[in-house]
Amino acid sequence: MKEEPLFQSRFERLNCCVIVPTYNNAHSLASFLQDLKQYTRNIIIINDGSTDKTSQILKNHSDLDLRVHDQNQGKGMALKTGFAFAEELGYEYAITIDSDGQHYPDDLEVFLAELEEREPDDPELLLVGDRNMGAEGIPGQSSKGNRFSNFWFLVVTGIELRDTQSGYRLYPVKLINSIKLITWKFELEIEVLVKAAWNKAEVKNIPIKVFYEEGKRVTHFRPFWDIVRIVLLYMWFVLVSFFYIHPRNKYQDFKNKGFRKFWKEDIVKSQEPPHKKAAAIALGIFVGISPFWGLHTLLVFSLAAVFRVNKVIAFLFSNISIPPFIPVIIYASYQMGSFITGNGFDWEIKLHNLENGTDVFMGVWQYVMGSFALAIVMALSLWIVFYFLFSVFNQKQVVKP
Repeated sequence: MKEEPLFQSRFERLNCCVIVPTYNNAHSLASFLQDLKQYTRNIIIINDGSTDKTSQILKNHSDLDLRVHDQNQGKGMALKTGFAFAEELGYEYAITIDSDGQHYPDDLEVFLAELEEREPDDPELLLVGDRNMGAEGIPGQSSKGNRFSNFWFLVVTGIELRDTQSGYRLYPVKLINSIKLITWKFELEIEVLVKAAWNKAEVKNIPIKVFYEEGKRVTHFRPFWDIVRIVLLYMWFVLVSFFYIHPRNKYQDFKNKGFRKFWKEDIVKSQEPPHKKAAAIALGIFVGISPFWGLHTLLVFSLAAVFRVNKVIAFLFSNISIPPFIPVIIYASYQMGSFITGNGFDWEIKLHNLENGTDVFMGVWQYVMGSFALAIVMALSLWIVFYFLFSVFNQKQVVKP
């Protein structure tokens, strides 16, 4: 009698499968599938137009569910085919794993354990394997690319991940199939993470092992073009998140909570320490006074994500640069610039004194220098003021009977 795979009963109970996209990985595919089948039979293989011996190898695994692309379409398209097939077969969750030998099938345990702890009312769960990219033996190029992706993922979603590029993941199948995905290669794994987060899924890392065998691992990642597509995708996400997703989410929170609860939880955030709330105000003031006109919204959300301060407070105070205040800010910045360059305050600004291009350049330079100086002075001053006010307010809340 054939022995039952180690995790088969758990896979059945959780209605979960494993999706394996593969393209020209014949060197590792046979041993990989042999190892994987020790843990489950719920395996979907997507042969993405392989031209090596992949087809012959898969003939020895006729017990697995298979979809074949006649031509190579890219990892993203292979994953989309896999997700659609998984839902067709009735699965609710799918764990994706690469077939190049870098992932360990026994790590399926950590995904299943997380899924088993999920309560019925919890949001949809999307897990990303954390490969510990700072560990010895991880290629430097992979580590740098991952840090870049982690930073921009934080900016556009507000969620901090240590690894956003691992292909070892658990997906909620119906949610993923309901999302409109427009990319087709490696960048789809970024797109699906961001859009799942925007759809209120819980996206988080779990630790996994990874094996990089120098000189033997076959990768189809093309450093230049794939990085270009990822950068362009994040540029688009930045625009969408700052001008639609973040405002939409805050508006929905406001409607659901009402003014008083929204003010307390999203603006004041009583659970945050005074220095964090004051820092958000200071950041907003600094950005609002800075000379980066037209980029204030982008800057304030990006910096708020980097420094992990309240985005709503920072955004509200960055609007100090609304039209009625703009002339005052520019004038004050120009005067500050005149002072710090040793010319004292020049209370009367006369345009006829700008006689040539050099004068214009020096005037603009004076304004830019003064703008940064004024922004720093105002930000520090307001941090001190609001830190004191929030500290007093918190003390009153504590002693209140």
